[in-house]
Amino acid sequence: MPELRILGLMSGTSLDGIDGAFCRCTPNSVKLDHRVSGRLPAPLRRRLEAAAKGTADLRETARLHHDLGRFYARFAMESARRLDWPLDAAGLHGQTVFHDPDPRRRCTLQLGEPAYLAQALGVPVVANFRTADLAAGGQGAPLATLFHRVAFARRGKSVAVQNLGGIANVTYLAPGQPVMSFDTGPANLLMDLTMSRLSSGLRRFDRNGSLARRGSVDPSRLALWMADPFLRRKPPKSTGRERYGESFLDRHDPALSRLSPEDLLATLAEFTAASVALNHRLHLPEPAAEVILCGGGVANGWLVERLRHHLGALGSTVVTCEQRGWPRQAVEPAAFALLAAYRLWELPGNLPETTGASQPVRLGQVSLP
Repeated sequence: MPELRILGLMSGTSLDGIDGAFCRCTPNSVKLDHRVSGRLPAPLRRRLEAAAKGTADLRETARLHHDLGRFYARFAMESARRLDWPLDAAGLHGQTVFHDPDPRRRCTLQLGEPAYLAQALGVPVVANFRTADLAAGGQGAPLATLFHRVAFARRGKSVAVQNLGGIANVTYLAPGQPVMSFDTGPANLLMDLTMSRLSSGLRRFDRNGSLARRGSVDPSRLALWMADPFLRRKPPKSTGRERYGESFLDRHDPALSRLSPEDLLATLAEFTAASVALNHRLHLPEPAAEVILCGGGVANGWLVERLRHHLGALGSTVVTCEQRGWPRQAVEPAAFALLAAYRLWELPGNLPETTGASQPVRLGQVSLP
């Protein structure tokens, strides 16, 4: 297969910005040449939040789909011109505003019309990656598994790649074992939403976990959250903002309002770390020798400390993706760069044993300039 030079673009569940990775891809390797990041304009972010909450009507959702597509196109064009980096194609994840993997009504929706990106860059754009897996009976997630295997698998050693985005997911790679990948529960989203509520939108995250570090965990509240049946559900499984987002906080608000901001954030950070460790203990064949943390949560020093505590108790050594050569902001966009390359090579990009699909399928729909 020829090497392809692809820009991968990703904006995640937390709606904190957009990340791009300019990658050179072969079927068995991904090399990062440049990474770029940008903020979503505040008005656009607020509209996406409304869409994710389900309060945007049909007309507004349609307009938002096109406005976001135009924003992606401007961001990508400015980045490509500045770097003067020749492109063969782009992979656009888009912005997830709804995802329901329930087999009785499975559906997913990522906003951001890719035709604008194709016209701006003058190259094919692969987007809408999740639906082919859903159509094959899968959950449409997680989809970064292929990239995790290519970038992080180590011969003779078991590795778990633990992503800490808005939602947490793990990929398990071990000699002689089938690849496993599934969502473990919440990561940054609950903490970020709480910070936004506490500050009336002025602060969108707890920088380095500084407030959580000063707080104390509420044991009864933590025990209640740890009883959530999703945590013990066997893979394949996926979740999203619908379960661990605004509705979660709304359900628990009477209790949360009695906690100080520091104690509330400490309890939420502990919930993330403890739920990750519980999933590793219950659902992996055995705890991995090495756990590689990636995603935005790597910037939360307190969360990383708590994960080292809980996963270390299982016998795992915890490192970050930076220690393995990948900037945390580049991992997810690089994953969709690789998936775009697989689509253009006409290769399947899902791993059915991780998503629950009935067969391998080619992921993504191609928009031509």
